Amino acid sequence: MIVPFSVMDFLDRAAAVYRDRLGVVDEPHQPASSMGELTYGELGAKAAAMAAHLDRLGIEVGERVAFVSHNSARLLAAFFGVSGYGRVLVPVNFRLSAREVGYIVEHSGARVLYVDPELEHDLADVECEHKFLIGQDEDLFIDGIAPRAWEPDENATATINYTSGTTARPKGVQLTHRNLWTNAMTFALHAGVTDRDVYLHTLPMFHANGWGMPFAMAGMGVPQVVLRKVDGAEILHRVERHGVTVLCAAPAVVNAVLGAASTWQGQVPGRGRVRIICAGAPPPTKTIVRVEQELGWEFIQIYGLTETSPLLTINRGRSEWDTLPPQERAARLVRAGAPAIGVTLKVSQDAEVLARSNVVLEGYWNQPEETGAALGDGWFHTGDGGMIDDDGYLTIQDRKKDVIITGGENVSSIEVEDVIFSHPEVAEVAVIGVPDEKWGETIKALVVRVEGSDLREADLIAHCKAQAAHYKAPTSVEFREALARTATGKLQKYKLREPYWEGRDRRVN
Repeated sequence: MIVPFSVMDFLDRAAAVYRDRLGVVDEPHQPASSMGELTYGELGAKAAAMAAHLDRLGIEVGERVAFVSHNSARLLAAFFGVSGYGRVLVPVNFRLSAREVGYIVEHSGARVLYVDPELEHDLADVECEHKFLIGQDEDLFIDGIAPRAWEPDENATATINYTSGTTARPKGVQLTHRNLWTNAMTFALHAGVTDRDVYLHTLPMFHANGWGMPFAMAGMGVPQVVLRKVDGAEILHRVERHGVTVLCAAPAVVNAVLGAASTWQGQVPGRGRVRIICAGAPPPTKTIVRVEQELGWEFIQIYGLTETSPLLTINRGRSEWDTLPPQERAARLVRAGAPAIGVTLKVSQDAEVLARSNVVLEGYWNQPEETGAALGDGWFHTGDGGMIDDDGYLTIQDRKKDVIITGGENVSSIEVEDVIFSHPEVAEVAVIGVPDEKWGETIKALVVRVEGSDLREADLIAHCKAQAAHYKAPTSVEFREALARTATGKLQKYKLREPYWEGRDRRVN
């Protein structure tokens, strides 16, 4: 008998095999919403209680449930309590403005919205049919009421994750149970996850690399330690206190840990034990050397996108590299990696990376044209330019989409341009990504002012921060007399970016 995949498979196994084992350590600094420590049996009960609450609200299979929250045990429970019982989880970036969150809630058609109490004031104007504050509406988690059973369908949408792309509005990435199940199993295999591990949630759980972990870790009975806000010293303290062995980090997080380690009293915790998995963008080779030499942690590089659940490639140091000098080893680890099992990659004639796999999205929610453009020829078009070397390893060299990845966050340059254009003293604008040691890339706006304007950089940046999430605002503005365009008037962004990336072997970080 063939049994369809479901994300609930992972928690079901944990609740059965590791019922009394510590499953979750919630963030202790937020008593209003913290759930403390939960065993996997208790986490399973909390997920079931959430599903029963959705039953009482009349939320049917396939309907959308949105969460705007910092990392928390309640959000972790929702991955199973919502998706595991046939509804669709919409995890929303908590850094977004009320206007942006409102768009996602409306576009997804979410009937339920859970909001972190810390965000209550900022999101007061966001409307939804059912709106609850996490941790203050305790009937959400009344144990002992059995939820309605759901007959799993591995092709059903489990989550819709909104990501910035080539349009001014974010796109809703539909990931199925089969997508997420395959990603979790593939990651667990390649990263060597076992029940001896302890995982630290450093990345936001709404993020592709953040929400991909609950399934893999639960299935293997791994205790999951919640970190609400990134702080290098706090990460080291959690590694020491809880015996953390695995964590994911964007380059900015890696730098924060290295900075804290430089002033750490005594031996840095986790030496010879911690695997740090870097995603979002590759850091400089010198950073990789520092991670392995100064921290004594194993550095693992992965590459993927929200649209691919996210794992496409993984670069974990091979035994043949163990005797290499640190700089040579780092030069190999900085590559995006070899295709994960079940992933087929190729590079098109115009150097775009294309992928086929069971982790590739079902489509973009209510956006058939974008879906067709991404998947129309049977391959997923990543929008990234790259090359595959003789070892079979992928290196990302350029970003063909108008997307900037800063601090692990995807930002649509077109979306930022729309916000800048709303300023009455802006005549033309081009937003590009430029290299940055801390964030990998940072946002730069090239602006032509209207005639007679004396618009200042600080005023334009403040305008952007008032209209959208702060991380989407440019960190610098350069005023110009004109911008490079083609004969048909199209901006030539590659020419505008080139001077800032000169001398580098790739046009992205």
